[in-house]
Amino acid sequence: IRLSLVGSEMCIRDRYETRKLITMSKVIKTPSMLGMLGGGQLGKFFVEAAHRMGYQVTVFDPDQESPAGKIANDHICSSFSDKSALEIMINNCKAISTEFENIPSETIKYLEEKVRTHPNSEAISIVQRRIKEKEFIKGLELPIGPYEPIKSAELFSDFEDNKIFPAILKQSKFGYDGKGQYHVNSVSETKAVLNDSNENEFVLEKKLNLDKEISVVLSRSSDGVSKIFPVIENQHKEGILDLSIIPARVNDDLKKEAVAYALKIANNLNYVGTIAVEFFISNDKLYINEVAPRPHNSGHFSLDACNVSQFDQQVLCLTNDNLLDIILEKNAVMLNLLGDLWLKNGEVKTPNFSEIEGPSINIHLYGKNQPRAGRKMGHITVVGENTEDLIIKAEEIRSKLWEM
Repeated sequence: IRLSLVGSEMCIRDRYETRKLITMSKVIKTPSMLGMLGGGQLGKFFVEAAHRMGYQVTVFDPDQESPAGKIANDHICSSFSDKSALEIMINNCKAISTEFENIPSETIKYLEEKVRTHPNSEAISIVQRRIKEKEFIKGLELPIGPYEPIKSAELFSDFEDNKIFPAILKQSKFGYDGKGQYHVNSVSETKAVLNDSNENEFVLEKKLNLDKEISVVLSRSSDGVSKIFPVIENQHKEGILDLSIIPARVNDDLKKEAVAYALKIANNLNYVGTIAVEFFISNDKLYINEVAPRPHNSGHFSLDACNVSQFDQQVLCLTNDNLLDIILEKNAVMLNLLGDLWLKNGEVKTPNFSEIEGPSINIHLYGKNQPRAGRKMGHITVVGENTEDLIIKAEEIRSKLWEM
C-alpha cells in the first residue's frame, strides 16, 4: 500500500454539511475511506471529487503509475483477482465503486457480499459482454440496430445473410474506443477476421446511416432517484470520442426519448452510481449503441459547465447521500486530447498548453506517463453561450496545438 497526502477544497463538502439529511444513519460520513477499483482518469476524477467532499480514497489498480493511484490516500497495487488484496479493501473501505466495466464481475461479487459495492455484479456482468448487453436491451423492448451474435467461428460457418452488410464486427468482450472492431463487407471478410482472432465471441452489427450520435449520462441513487445531465452530442474518429457538444443539437422529442430509454436501462439493472447510454440517430430514429456502467468520457463537460459533476454524483451515490439537481450553467464543447498529439514528428514532446490558456478554456491532463497513439491523455472543455462559436474555438485550439 502506498500512502500519500493530498490537498482538499472544501466548498462542495460545506454545501453538503448544511443540508439536513433524512437518512443520516445510512449516509457514509466524512472522513471515511472509500474504495475505487481502477486507477485511470475516471478513477482520478472520482478521487478528486471525494477529496473535495472530505473523504479519503483507496485505489485498487495493478499499475503502480496509475493516475488515480498517484493522488489517492492509499494505492493497492495488485491483480483484481487477488483476494488477499481485496480483503484489505474490504477492511479499509466503507464502500467501493468502479471506474471501468472490464473488472471481473466475480471480483465485484466477492466484494459486494462483504462491503457496499456499486455498481452491482449483475449489472457489470451484463454490460461487459456485447452479446449479453444486446439481449438485455432487446428484452426491454428498446430499439437496437440489426445484429448477429457470433459465439464461435465454427457456428458462423453456415451464415449466409448478406443483408447485414456493410457491417462492423465487434469483440463481445474487452472492446472500447474502437478496439476489437473491424469493418467488414461480406461473409468471407467476416470469416477471415474470425479465423485470425484469438477471441471467440463477436457481434456483427449492420452499419446504420448516421444522422448524429448522442449520449445520456445520469446518476441513480440506491432509493431509485435519478438525476440526468443534459443530452450530449458526440463526434467520433476511428471509434474514439473526438468532440462532445452540450447541449446536443437534436430536437426535444428525441432527447426525451433518449432519457426515457436510459432511465429504463438503469432501473432494470438496479444500477446505483453514474451510468452512460450511447445512442445512434438514423433517419430521425434512436438506436441504442451501448451502455457504460461508469462515468463517461462524454460527461467530462460537467466538471466545468455544471453546478455538479458526474463524479460528484458518483460519490454521492456511493455514500448514500442525496443527489443534487443538475444545472447546466454554460454551454460547452469538449475536445479529447490523444497521445498522437505528444508523438508528432517521431518524437515524444509535451504540447505547450500555456499557449492556448484563456478564461473560458479548461485544460484537464490525466497524468499518464506514456503517450500512445489513440490513448486518452487529457481533454479541453470550452464554455460559453453560443454553441457554434464554441465549436469554432475548439477547432482553433486543435489546429494551434497541432501547429506548435
